[in-house]
Amino acid sequence: MTVHSKPSSTLSKCRTCGSENLFLFLPMGAHPPANMFAKTADPAQKQPAFDLNTQACLECGLIQVADQVPDAFFEDYLYVPSGAATMHEHFAGLAAVACEKAGGGLIVDVGCNDGLMLGHAVKAGARVLGIDPAANIAPLARERGVEVLTGYFNPETAQTVRDEKGPAQVITTTNTFNHIDDLHGFLDAVLILLDDDGTFVIEVPWGKKIVETNQFDNVYHEHMSELSLLSIVRLGQSRGMDVVDVTKLPVHGGSMRVFMQRASLGKTPAPIVAEMLEEERAAGLTERATYEEFARRVDELGAKLKTMLAEIKADGKTVAGYGAPAKGNTLLNYFGIGAETLDFVVDKNPLKQGLFTPGTRLPILSPEAVAERAPDYLLVLAWNFFDEIREQMSDFEARGGKFIVPLPMPRIVP
Repeated sequence: MTVHSKPSSTLSKCRTCGSENLFLFLPMGAHPPANMFAKTADPAQKQPAFDLNTQACLECGLIQVADQVPDAFFEDYLYVPSGAATMHEHFAGLAAVACEKAGGGLIVDVGCNDGLMLGHAVKAGARVLGIDPAANIAPLARERGVEVLTGYFNPETAQTVRDEKGPAQVITTTNTFNHIDDLHGFLDAVLILLDDDGTFVIEVPWGKKIVETNQFDNVYHEHMSELSLLSIVRLGQSRGMDVVDVTKLPVHGGSMRVFMQRASLGKTPAPIVAEMLEEERAAGLTERATYEEFARRVDELGAKLKTMLAEIKADGKTVAGYGAPAKGNTLLNYFGIGAETLDFVVDKNPLKQGLFTPGTRLPILSPEAVAERAPDYLLVLAWNFFDEIREQMSDFEARGGKFIVPLPMPRIVP
């Protein structure tokens, strides 16, 4: 059973550039928050559900949903990046970049989660501080030698940290910026804490890749924004910050690492900034037709996936899910794939094991359940880590098990 509340399910103005030229292109119906895992399979245990209305700004290419996340939602959080080996290597790379730019100065990571990135910086001898509201995860970061301030990042927090620690030479935020409703207020806080010549580093999935590869599942209530580079440029301009460099990243299906500094420094942006803005223009990120076609492909994806699963079940085969990521819950709830199709879901994250997927109420078990219960197929909900998952599940594949990779269009491997 779901309870509807918070009626404002659409935005009237773009979250980054303020334009009213918004296009509602993918209304996905009512979803519980994608990381609000249920404690029981009983559907009588109520979960709040809010309309997931995906809008695109036709001025800056920001894909966005209205803020309907319950208050204090992020204070007890279940996602940690450490479960994926890919992320260890990735964050070691970011830590090296941050340390180089900091030059011995303070590195602050907003949304530090379990301290995976800052832990690498600590090993390199850096001065660090993590800021994160998730009190349940902060002890994991502290075990890595990371000092954590448990709370939300805003101008007041920024001033407190600056008064106590001095200015930050580098502020990083990885896959957190897309969780923020008031991005202008967030930048105000950055400007309070950041040293005059400091660098602000944003790492998020790249909107162009999301559109090109049908990543509709990257949209959920906690992911309020799927950012284009143009949207970040426009946001920065409103607060006196310039995008000075960008790095393209393969992680999470295609991401970008954006470097910002105060416009008063007059830095000449690296050539890749103009190149990526042109790529976005050529991809039609500010054109209505682009999003109409995106929505059409998502419908096609859903029809193909449901047909594929129905044929597998009709053949007497069993299917389980691999991964219980937030994006997987968007996919399951939007396409209506539940216990009639999937017997269970496995996830390496012990914080999720023993819980049930929001909305669909599928039991989440440890990956050992694949060997114990021997499903014929695994629907890879954490498709962005498929190569790593396939390697981990080599025994499953060796005994004839097959993977269903849903994006960008459903396919069976091998």
